[in-house]
Amino acid sequence: MTLTQHDINLEIAAERAAYEKRVADGAPVEHQPRRDYAPYRSSVLRHPKQPPIAIDVSKDPELVELHSPAFGERDITEIDNDLTRQHNGEPIGERITVSGRLLDRDGRPIRGQLVEIWQANSAGRYAHQREQHDAPLDPNFTGVGRTLTDDDGHYHFTTIQPGPYPWSQHLNAWRPAHIHFSLFGTAFTQRLVTQMYFPSDPLFPYDPIIQSVTDDAARQRLVATYDHSLSVPEFSMGYVWDIVLDGPNATWIEEGR
Repeated sequence: MTLTQHDINLEIAAERAAYEKRVADGAPVEHQPRRDYAPYRSSVLRHPKQPPIAIDVSKDPELVELHSPAFGERDITEIDNDLTRQHNGEPIGERITVSGRLLDRDGRPIRGQLVEIWQANSAGRYAHQREQHDAPLDPNFTGVGRTLTDDDGHYHFTTIQPGPYPWSQHLNAWRPAHIHFSLFGTAFTQRLVTQMYFPSDPLFPYDPIIQSVTDDAARQRLVATYDHSLSVPEFSMGYVWDIVLDGPNATWIEEGR
């Protein structure tokens, strides 16, 4: 039987009630979603079923790097962080500026880290060969960018406001507008992936992916804040979104997905 949005809404409400009861009974706050979060069906299919493989780098410090990508400052061009300038023409949609800082648990900046983003276009379609949404492609928008954090941990992107899009988990399932973020440490195996959302999106209550972050405060940390000072006059609106890698205020990371 095909799942409906009503079915998913009931499951989301049940998961939320169960979480609130656990916390009321003395269980710790859960900043990360559970891997068996039922409303997010595909999560069960995507997360690892075996524990991580440990690598003893004390015996060979370069062992991790032998089969992983390498990057450096020379690999980043001046337009990699401006997704509106990567093609011959102007992309369609509302231009936005997204900026923030990459921080550790104590609020200290994390410098020189590779930050990558990918997103749907303004019509809610990815430029990907496996994309199934029949919204139009934009020949002047690929939807990928990257940059390095500066000495204060800042990153900065210019891009297009992504559109929401349907996905096939259940009947009439729609994802809120979002931008995917990929963060690299000092090794490829330290890569972390998360998502940034936009304020007051009406699809939040219906989306099992963002609702899998059951704790309200942790979920709110995924939502950017409009910042008028970041808006470029006559050009783009501005959003600020800091990413905290660990600690009690950590940003949700797609652990195991």
